Amino acid sequence: MLKLYQFERTWGIPNLSPFCCKIETYLRMAGVEYEIKPALPFGAPKGKLPYIKDNSETIGDSRFIINYLKSNYKDLDKGLSDAEVAISVAMQRLLDEHLFWVLLYSRWQYTDENWRVNKKAIFGGLPPLIRDMVANRWRPKIKRQIYGHGIGRHQIEEIFTLGKQDIDALSAYLGSKQYFLGDQPTTLDASAFSHFINIIGCPIESPLKEYGLSKNNLLDFIDRIKKEFYQDLESSDSPLA
Repeated sequence: MLKLYQFERTWGIPNLSPFCCKIETYLRMAGVEYEIKPALPFGAPKGKLPYIKDNSETIGDSRFIINYLKSNYKDLDKGLSDAEVAISVAMQRLLDEHLFWVLLYSRWQYTDENWRVNKKAIFGGLPPLIRDMVANRWRPKIKRQIYGHGIGRHQIEEIFTLGKQDIDALSAYLGSKQYFLGDQPTTLDASAFSHFINIIGCPIESPLKEYGLSKNNLLDFIDRIKKEFYQDLESSDSPLA
């Protein structure tokens, strides 16, 4: 059986990582059987989660995992036109390469309280003697990555303004549709759900979360995906349960 290595489930959502959540959501949408292996990124391929093991294959990075799943299991995008594929790629880049970094900033840098919540969720399973040491080594590293990306060079208000623009664009394109590209879920839906629930459905407070909560169609979209593909989490302690 395919094994999915990802962070321990917490906060009543599929995963605190949008990229781990994206892979699990794709697997569920595609009807692929899998086994979750809780992990931390230490020693993972490319030094990050998620990654999968399937027979003799070990694959890291959610984009390459999706490619593998499309080739070896089910391609959720098979029926899309070339124009729809282009839209899907562009919107996933918006999610993965821009909105994600605003989300990351809100957890690792925006407030100390958010950092404490994030730290407990990620590193809480480590032995007490090394928990703080590991967490305090990773926080400056992530802050440097946020600065290197460019989003961390802006003022707080500017960072969240950019994130709100992303949410506006995604909300406007979704409109009243069931899914982003029609009446069947695609990779874009797996990616969008995973980012939205990590912004709106987590105990991390920020202007980005407040703004996301004002978009009723995004809330309906999250609820729709949860009811169809995550019935086992419906009775959880998620803020959106």
